[in-house]
Amino acid sequence: MTRTRTPALTGARIDRADHVRGDADRLAAALGDRRARLLLLDALDPVVEDGLLGWTSLGLIDDGAEPLFLGLLDDIPHFAPLPADVSRIDGRSRSAWAALTLLAADEAALYASARSLVAWHASYRFCANCGSGTVIAKGGWQRDCDGCGAQHFPRTDPVVIMLARHGDANGVERVLVGHGVGFPSGRMSALAGFVEPGESIEEAVRRELFEEAGVVAETVEYIASQPWPFASSLMIGCLAEVADPTLTLDTKEVDAAIWVTREEVAAALAGEEGARFLAPPPIAIARTLLETWLG
Repeated sequence: MTRTRTPALTGARIDRADHVRGDADRLAAALGDRRARLLLLDALDPVVEDGLLGWTSLGLIDDGAEPLFLGLLDDIPHFAPLPADVSRIDGRSRSAWAALTLLAADEAALYASARSLVAWHASYRFCANCGSGTVIAKGGWQRDCDGCGAQHFPRTDPVVIMLARHGDANGVERVLVGHGVGFPSGRMSALAGFVEPGESIEEAVRRELFEEAGVVAETVEYIASQPWPFASSLMIGCLAEVADPTLTLDTKEVDAAIWVTREEVAAALAGEEGARFLAPPPIAIARTLLETWLG
């Protein structure tokens, strides 16, 4: 079994406390707790203070904003604010990336959860079943339709992200990295794509590798997963064995791709001048996959 590095944005210490979410009396007690804390957000971006997430008293929540229950941390209720005006909220904004690099792993994981939750509420104000308005329920982990009574829950989209690897006749193994359309110049990463209805993880890995790079994966090995709040996805990291390294790229998705050796990956991860490509940032599970393969 491959020894796996721990992906960023995982390891939050908070107790999600479903027993509080689903109990009206306990939730009311949490809302009335004088110790209750409210996450400071600038739209969806974190407010970082001395390398830590910024918090304030729940009693200082803005007028019209609604508190979303994140859970209990050291037995203290913690909440995130859903503003009354959600027009500034963009679940695909990536401006928080720099701030995330300043946070400890558990802090970054807690922020990622809060960001995804707030973004979901901002975009799910109407029922997909009948079009009526929806209201917050279960402390923010559900929305109920005022019209037909349908219950809606926070959405997470599964995404496979994978390193294809190929060993040549001399026993030299290489992995495939690609430059996605819209990536910064020189940046290369593992290939990725959404899992489609009716697919297993392995089937999605094989399909995406074939569609984007024209390679046929044989065995697929699960490595690790990562919640990704830009927007709300679950990144499912895998390694896949490929017999034939010949590439046929879908240039609408990946405009360049290369097979790289361990030495080339090590140079990229170290940020060496003259490295063959720019490695994914530390918060990305693609970097975890490269580190795991290298190790």
